[in-house]
Amino acid sequence: MKKRDKETTHKIMSAIHDRDTKPEIFFRKTLWKLGIRYRKNVKLFGKPDIAIKKYKLVIFIDGDYWHGNNWKVRGFSSLEAELETYSDYWQKKIRGNIERDKKVNEYYISSGWTVLRFWQSDIEKDLMACIVKTIETINEIK
Repeated sequence: MKKRDKETTHKIMSAIHDRDTKPEIFFRKTLWKLGIRYRKNVKLFGKPDIAIKKYKLVIFIDGDYWHGNNWKVRGFSSLEAELETYSDYWQKKIRGNIERDKKVNEYYISSGWTVLRFWQSDIEKDLMACIVKTIETINEIK
């Protein structure tokens, strides 16, 4: 497999949005239509995509590539198998994101909050299943 040059890779990666992605927008619009009010991109620890302070619930919508789920989407046997195809920089970046996600989860859980994380691919595949999970979680918190 031919590798891209660094300039091309940089151009592609820098064009990717870190907020208001299509899966986030679809998810938020559906919640809003169902009467579930939230705040988006709030300045809380770990920058949750959605926060519902009333229920102490934060929701993260994680991109498969950036947060370590892309191996499943691309059909690799494991995260490690996929990361072997990446440069050292991207391996370190993705591993760092995974570790940061764990610390963010631990922070919220230890502070009495509930954390939901949805993969971009899960929202794209079955948005309503993710919405139902969110509603069930809210009902459990109430």
